[in-house]
Amino acid sequence: MLIGYARVSKGDDQSNRAQIKALTDAGCERAFEEEASGGRWERPQLHRMLDQLRKGDTVVVWKLDRLSRSLKDVLHLMERIEEAGAGFRSLTEAIDTTTPAGRMLMQMVGSFAEFERAMIQERTTAGLAQARAEGHIGGRRKKLDAKKRLEIAESVLSGRKSGAEMARLYDISEPTVSRIVAAYRLTRSPP
Repeated sequence: MLIGYARVSKGDDQSNRAQIKALTDAGCERAFEEEASGGRWERPQLHRMLDQLRKGDTVVVWKLDRLSRSLKDVLHLMERIEEAGAGFRSLTEAIDTTTPAGRMLMQMVGSFAEFERAMIQERTTAGLAQARAEGHIGGRRKKLDAKKRLEIAESVLSGRKSGAEMARLYDISEPTVSRIVAAYRLTRSPP
């Protein structure tokens, strides 16, 4: 069965009519219509369509970007379609995974996406290494400076205040107080 999917962005003064006509002309027996951004994953009609796919079905879209604007999401959706035993056709780009040439084209797109992910990861790793070499430390900034951490540890260890009281006083969790006290003990323990 040919199953169509039509999408326009929410809030635009667009209509799915042209897409639905193209899908009907292509032989789609059923069409799922959606008004949602192509960059969002929360699209109920798309997920309804994917859940109803059966072996031998073919998902048809007017244009590839109607499925998603993200290459990563397109590839994920292609995997879901393939896992269901279904095919995929894009009318505008003439992609048809039910043919050997169409499957090859999607594999090439997947290879380029994998290469792009690897390049991004490589650049990110190099950038983080460079930042560390320049003395920058990644991650979230500590909520408490060294003076406050020392005050917490000494107050708890001396018995002036409990861990729970210090946690409330500095708006932190009790496990954080425990970690501060443990770290203080390690630095103050005799060699």
